[in-house]
Amino acid sequence: MPATFINAALVLLGSLLGMLFKDHIGARFHSILTHALGLCVLGIGISSAVGTENTLCVIVCMVLGTILGEALRIEDRLDSVGEVLRKKLVHGGGNTRFTEGFVTVSVLFCVGSMAIMGSMEAGIQGKYDILISKGVIDGVTAITFASAMGLGVAFSVVPLLLYQGGLTLLFSCVGPFLDPAAITEMSAVGGTIIMGIAVNMLGLGKGKIRVGNMLPAIFLPLLYLPVESLLSSLPI
Repeated sequence: MPATFINAALVLLGSLLGMLFKDHIGARFHSILTHALGLCVLGIGISSAVGTENTLCVIVCMVLGTILGEALRIEDRLDSVGEVLRKKLVHGGGNTRFTEGFVTVSVLFCVGSMAIMGSMEAGIQGKYDILISKGVIDGVTAITFASAMGLGVAFSVVPLLLYQGGLTLLFSCVGPFLDPAAITEMSAVGGTIIMGIAVNMLGLGKGKIRVGNMLPAIFLPLLYLPVESLLSSLPI
């Protein structure tokens, strides 16, 4: 939970700075900071990915998880839910900039891979690297949105605390029942996916990597490792 509170505090700080300096923030400022943070996210992803003790597990889980996520169109569904929510609440709120800022940024901060992977790492392993890094990214993003949409951006911390905090508590409850080897490989798979987020932030690919469709891969080590152990115990 401390990392989620830090995330919320950084969003509040970013919102305050955005409102105070709204006349002095340009696109170049946001662009260069996004690239700098993208490099930091890449470093976090690499540090998690290299922790694997079973490279084949990471490869198989990434392939199968991505196929599953693509078949389920997870990223499209997340985007659709966020867009429907944004349109309904903005319309219901009288189309005010406050409501638009609140809803748009709430969806942006909550519907994302780093929120899920960071909450998992914080809840199961007690590590806060991903969530604090996400908090810095959210804080910078809040500066940009608050400069354009005002106070509503600051109130996005409420759904952020409920969603991200709830996920962290959920993972902390199931964590003691998970195999430590599975946790290691889940973290490695998550790190690989985070590298995809960094590539998107840096604009290195020809097109956007559909990171959301890779999310099922995080949980596949829970199935892969028992199956691998069973197969290895069979007489040849």
